[in-house]
Amino acid sequence: MRLCVFCGSSSGQDPIYFAVARSLGETLAVQGIELVYGGASVGLMGAVADAALEKGGHVIGVMPQALVDKEIAHRSLGDLRVVGSMHERKALMAELSDGFIALPGGLGTFEELFEVWTWAQLGYHRKPCALLNAGGFYDKLTDFLDDVVERGFVKPIHRAMLIVEEEPAALIAAVRAYEPPKVDKWIKAGER
Repeated sequence: MRLCVFCGSSSGQDPIYFAVARSLGETLAVQGIELVYGGASVGLMGAVADAALEKGGHVIGVMPQALVDKEIAHRSLGDLRVVGSMHERKALMAELSDGFIALPGGLGTFEELFEVWTWAQLGYHRKPCALLNAGGFYDKLTDFLDDVVERGFVKPIHRAMLIVEEEPAALIAAVRAYEPPKVDKWIKAGER
């Protein structure tokens, strides 16, 4: 199994984010799950990759040449795949992965998560999408998503597709147990 982890190139202000990123990397490696991630040596990206490597895990980094040129590529990776653009990066990460986990991060992390979750909603893939809610980082987002359901813009079945856990082991167990919903159409004729 390979899981793609989206996360910040920053470590954030709360040390729990870094600690949970390392814990996730270790847990993936110990469970024999390969890590696919953005290929950086810095921030939470570096933390999750370093921890997986230290425990003997296999790590695949995917990074556009422009970021490699800025010298943030993780030089200890045995498998760094250099691509031409961010679009190619996301496509390759999705192709290589059996599921997706978002750790704390910024705009790129949010965009990557929402894109793969949207693809799942549309039926382009049947892979699990998950949030590792370290230190309550995603509490306001999950509250907002619940409100969006209440306002009729996201169906409860699609909201339920996003797994949310606070600990790496529980998250990986939920990802392993994920069963995609059986939905023929996401919008029925005549619905608004």
